[in-house]
Amino acid sequence: MSIGIIGSGNIGSAFARALARAGIPAVISNSRGPESLKELVGELTPYITAGTREEAASADLVFVAVNWSKLPKALSGLPDWEGRVVIDANNPIEAPLFKPAELGGRLSSEIFTDLVPGARVVKAFNHLQPHLVSGDPKAEGGRRVLFFSGDDAAAKAEVGGLIDRLGFFGIDLGPLSVGGKLAQFPGGPLPALNLVKFD
Repeated sequence: MSIGIIGSGNIGSAFARALARAGIPAVISNSRGPESLKELVGELTPYITAGTREEAASADLVFVAVNWSKLPKALSGLPDWEGRVVIDANNPIEAPLFKPAELGGRLSSEIFTDLVPGARVVKAFNHLQPHLVSGDPKAEGGRRVLFFSGDDAAAKAEVGGLIDRLGFFGIDLGPLSVGGKLAQFPGGPLPALNLVKFD
């Protein structure tokens, strides 16, 4: 399974570091082009390579973490997603003010899903701080918990398998209408929690 990353900010970079730590290859991209990613790719070689947005978007599984206001531009003009899995790791809020975006009563994942027609969307990796995503998931003697949700069982199984390969303990929160609400930041009760599953 090939993996692409759209967005090289805090969460996108943390996900890339988690993949590299587990020896899983991926292509990372941003709006500034592959050349701007030289330092990050140098740190995470040989597993993480820099590519264009189109190259990242053509992977079997695509991880998207972009500033909320820039999402439409970041995802516009890409080919049809053709049932591929897309991880929505975005939160409807932006630095430096961290003022919640106006969602018109909808969940952020519903709005995100509209931007990736044909994709099977799984909400994940948005509720942990970046240093916890890139850090050791076994740091407290158990496994750090990662929540995920989605409306396609097979897509969730793929993401759940990846979460497991990264060393985290995945918990399926159900469909986006339930899990997306629980894990949405701001507003949901789960993003503030750093939970560890002890075996």
